[in-house]
Amino acid sequence: MSVIEMQVQEVAEKAIHKQRMFILDVRNKTDFEDWKIEGQNFEYLNIPYFDLLDGVEDILDQIPTEQEVLVVCAKEGSSIMVAEMLSDQGRAVRYLKGGMKAWSEHLVPVKLGNLKDGGELYQFVRVGKGCLSYMAVSNGEAALFDATRMTETYIDFAKSVNAEIKHVFDTHLHADHISGGRSIAEKVNATYWLPPKDAGEVVFNYQPLEDGDEVMIGNTLISIEALYSPGHTIGSTSFVIDDRYLLTGDILFIDSIGRPDLAGLAEDWVGDLRETLYTRYKKLSDELIVLPAHFMIMEELNEDGTVARKLGELYASNHGLNITDDQVFRNMVTTNLPPQPNAYQDIRQTNMGKINPDDERQREMEIGPNRCAVR
Repeated sequence: MSVIEMQVQEVAEKAIHKQRMFILDVRNKTDFEDWKIEGQNFEYLNIPYFDLLDGVEDILDQIPTEQEVLVVCAKEGSSIMVAEMLSDQGRAVRYLKGGMKAWSEHLVPVKLGNLKDGGELYQFVRVGKGCLSYMAVSNGEAALFDATRMTETYIDFAKSVNAEIKHVFDTHLHADHISGGRSIAEKVNATYWLPPKDAGEVVFNYQPLEDGDEVMIGNTLISIEALYSPGHTIGSTSFVIDDRYLLTGDILFIDSIGRPDLAGLAEDWVGDLRETLYTRYKKLSDELIVLPAHFMIMEELNEDGTVARKLGELYASNHGLNITDDQVFRNMVTTNLPPQPNAYQDIRQTNMGKINPDDERQREMEIGPNRCAVR
């Protein structure tokens, strides 16, 4: 019996809006425990596909009948077969189209707010990976920040709001996902900006992004000002947009702070991280709305699906911003860190332009959660 697919955008909407759903994940246990579809009101059952080859009769009593059931696997093939077996047993189930690979790549554009003179700021939420990227639009021009490798999504979105991408920025050399910034800039003939202190090994041309650099878009008063903010990397750079928003890259998150170890220099960079969080950012207005490059858990999303908080609120609630003892802070961000991102060395090499893996290899490199935060 044929079963109905569920597209990743529908799953994303259910996750963002905190709807109920039951997920039967048929990947192996280690993959499931490492990374799964997150939702505050999602329930889970993990039974590896190979344990179901002889039938699903033994798990029927674990599959609810009063709520929506979604079967998930890595690429979709195994989930279709399990969903068909459950359907043959009279259960109403669906399978995830494209599996976890499709889930990893889906982007949800959400409007953050208006800028001066009719401008707009958008956040692209990569729900399955926890990545956040941004597009500022004004009078037919756009600036893009921390873009993922799903380049056509941004290009198509810019067209949908009648804007041409003129500037593409990366806040730092990413280690947890492959940047689409350089590729997008090449496709649309935009300027690609990268902090030079992170670009010592890159093999391509870029526009150096320095502290205090200011870029205007749309011939209006909307400004994009660079603020050198090292710590996650030695070149990490934040942005103040329109004197209202603070794009923090991987330095400051809603519920945590950035880790300094992904280039193997935690002891060297921990002082920079503390200086950025406890001095540089402290000089900024508490009213600035913090927009990080990642989120860790679904609880960080607001009711409208955005990830954003005022800087003053984070200084009151984020534990990483309230450690008075320097040695305690140093110990927290250099010891007991979560595992490093999957394939992060290859991702760094890709973002430097040193290797050029094909699309399938890039997908494999990115599989798994982001791990840019201190937990």
